Amino acid sequence: MSGNPTTTVTPHGRPRAPHRAGGPGRRAGTGAPPGRGVLVTGLLLLGAAVLPALVVRSDVAEPPFQELDDRWLIWMGGPHDGVYRALASALDLFGGPVGALLPLSLLILLLVRRRWVSACFLLAAHVGGNTLVVQGLKHLVDRPRPADPLVRVDHGSFPSGHAATAALLVVVLGALLVPAVRRRAWWTGGAVFTLAMMWSRTWLHAHWLSDTVAGAAAGAGVGLLAWWLFGPALARERARVHDRRGAAAGAGTA
Repeated sequence: MSGNPTTTVTPHGRPRAPHRAGGPGRRAGTGAPPGRGVLVTGLLLLGAAVLPALVVRSDVAEPPFQELDDRWLIWMGGPHDGVYRALASALDLFGGPVGALLPLSLLILLLVRRRWVSACFLLAAHVGGNTLVVQGLKHLVDRPRPADPLVRVDHGSFPSGHAATAALLVVVLGALLVPAVRRRAWWTGGAVFTLAMMWSRTWLHAHWLSDTVAGAAAGAGVGLLAWWLFGPALARERARVHDRRGAAAGAGTA
């Protein structure tokens, strides 16, 4: 009957493992497209950034959660030196121009290897997240930053671009480089990294706490939505790469 597993025998008389027919997404090592849960989570996270933006825009001086932001800023009052300053400064550099080198380097590598779909996914996620969503919300809300930030900042405090970049990078790298069986550990480490970035932005008085929460939600949301949109094409591309490697390995042992 078609679709049933078939068993073959090796030259030494040992049966090989059954092989099941399946599409490219089911081949070993290629992974499968993200499911509907990725779409739903991405939409919820993006909504968690957009809806508070509308709330803040209605009263940028005293939004409903300003008291919580003020209290958190007091907790981040100092002292601002030592190992905490070094960590916060390193994260500030990573979220700025220095951090742009990582996705740029990955983009060049993907283009050199002719991974066109992966390159388009990376480019679309970063342009959509950093340019359209984050900068769009910044111009829409134009919230004043906390007084006396310890680093150079641009206009608009809401949402945090550094937090958005961190969360977006975690999702994109997880989708492109991390095998599915190892993604749970990657998401855990990525969440810790994103929380550290959020802490650094408030510790440096560059953002309110709510700015960083919305930024992280926006970055992760856009990344997940882009992953869901490009998922089927990414799975097909991984299958083709897997097939080429298998054919090359077979030719090398022939």
